Amino acid sequence: MEKQERLEQLLPGGRGVWIPIDHGASDFPIPGLTDTESVIKSLIAAGVDGIVAQKGLVSHYGHLCEGSSTSMVIHFSVSTRHAGPDVANKVIVGHADEVIPRGGAGVSCQVNMGSPNEAAMIERMGQLSREALHHQLPMFGMVYARGEHLNPIDGDLTQCNAHAARLAFELGCDAAKTVWTGDAGSFRAITQAVPIPLLVAGGPATGDSRGILTMVRTALDAGASGVCMGRQVFAHENVEGIARALVMLVHQNSTVDEAMTACGL
Repeated sequence: MEKQERLEQLLPGGRGVWIPIDHGASDFPIPGLTDTESVIKSLIAAGVDGIVAQKGLVSHYGHLCEGSSTSMVIHFSVSTRHAGPDVANKVIVGHADEVIPRGGAGVSCQVNMGSPNEAAMIERMGQLSREALHHQLPMFGMVYARGEHLNPIDGDLTQCNAHAARLAFELGCDAAKTVWTGDAGSFRAITQAVPIPLLVAGGPATGDSRGILTMVRTALDAGASGVCMGRQVFAHENVEGIARALVMLVHQNSTVDEAMTACGL
């Protein structure tokens, strides 16, 4: 299978609902991921396009996606909560040649822009991007503007988040994660910064279905191409329902009320 075919599976029509469940490598126990198999089955039943997970989970659970519209993306960046001052330094724990044998369809990598180890993480992303290219795999970037050395340009309404998206694009990512800035105007400045699909993050779990979906609807209207949302989904009391509602917003252009009614939220 060529890269473009895999990209179309993960982002049909350039839009996608991706659910990252890689959090267990960094923090555990974590609400929602103690029964990982159940969560994955609920996400597949909801029709999400991608599940982003560490390679061990993809090897163990990837077979659950067979015959479905859901594919798995391997996230190769890791640090744990126990790393002290090195906690923001995401190291790479594998290579792109593992993806297909383990049952994945793409690669994902993280850079914490503005952290003391930014240069090393950028180098790692560049190397993984090279490997993904040669193995015909889509590359996804999680570039966060969150380090203590961030130096925003005067007048940057996005507070470096447009730069984060731009860095992912310039390093060869086919799609990237971004954050909701709080209003459509500043968020639109991020989506206009790159020609690749940007998937909006959800942040910490709130359990507020209407609040989650309202943010996503606003972000989509401001140029987002979908969502890459973990804790708001896998820690939700109705995992399948909230995931299915996100699919309706992203792929059917539904309103918040339509999605909540149809999905029992």
